[in-house]
Amino acid sequence: MLERLANRQHTRRSAESDDSSTSPAFESTSSFLTRFSDSKRSIEAQIAQSRLTPMPETTQLKPQLDAISASISSLEKLVAENSYFLPSYEVRSSLKAVSDLKQSLESLSADLVPKKKFSFKNKAPKKDPALDSNREKKETEIVKPEKMSYTVPDSPGFRNKTREVLVMKFSGSEIGEFTISDLDSCEVRLIGCVRALFVHRLRNCRVYGGPVMNSILFEQVEGCVFVMASHQIRIHHAKATDFYLRVRSRPIIEDSSGVRFAPYCLRYEGIHKDLQEASLAEETGNWANVDDFRWLRAVQSPNWSILPENERIGLIDISNSNLDTRSEEI
Repeated sequence: MLERLANRQHTRRSAESDDSSTSPAFESTSSFLTRFSDSKRSIEAQIAQSRLTPMPETTQLKPQLDAISASISSLEKLVAENSYFLPSYEVRSSLKAVSDLKQSLESLSADLVPKKKFSFKNKAPKKDPALDSNREKKETEIVKPEKMSYTVPDSPGFRNKTREVLVMKFSGSEIGEFTISDLDSCEVRLIGCVRALFVHRLRNCRVYGGPVMNSILFEQVEGCVFVMASHQIRIHHAKATDFYLRVRSRPIIEDSSGVRFAPYCLRYEGIHKDLQEASLAEETGNWANVDDFRWLRAVQSPNWSILPENERIGLIDISNSNLDTRSEEI
């Protein structure tokens, strides 16, 4: 079995050897695991230290928990960006470790966040019961521990928009991360290459994007259509959403349902050059090879399916943008 696993890993590395410019930061599984283990131990030490130290002031508590949450998000991103060359069992093990860290942080937050104290109050004039009920509800919401399962990166992007057409034109070769967050009923057009893309809390949106050189992370999307190309794609908490993809590795879904997949169908002036520079010029067919990490049975997962040809959208051309759209360039 060890020989078979070693041969499989060697085959994967050989397939990627021609793409040195976009290879991950780690040249081997062992070097990745070393980095992952060091980061994991550091986060566990932070959580343990937070439990042992005296309870900090409320003003100091949130930054402390946010820092740990950001470290966990970085660790999850590390797995996502390198998972296309890792053995599947290493990916599953690493994701399980990240999930355990998230649960430990939520438990720590619940223990440290002070609960509302009970006290007797002097009798006051009668007030509207409805107003009192609303006030108590708001106070309870304030002290309720915040669930920090995902931290939206503080990178350039589109945020908090409704019913808008948003256009971003990437220029140059050193574009880093881009974030699309908290959009409702919007259309997003991304022209050019970007290294990493984060998509968080979108509803009833259409997103058309050029090639992403590393990875795309989707979190909490519903009723959307995505036309994307990337080396690695992770999808969390997606519902009733269609994905038109070109991807070097197998797409990964988790805690999702009603998601459908079809091949990439985007066009704009210069897209062929962008796809070649991102090593995504060839169609791999991996858009149809989806891994559902919450479905471990041998039969097909009920959470995803192939989009029927008669229901697919045609070729989307985003070369020309209307004058009334919001357009930016970086």
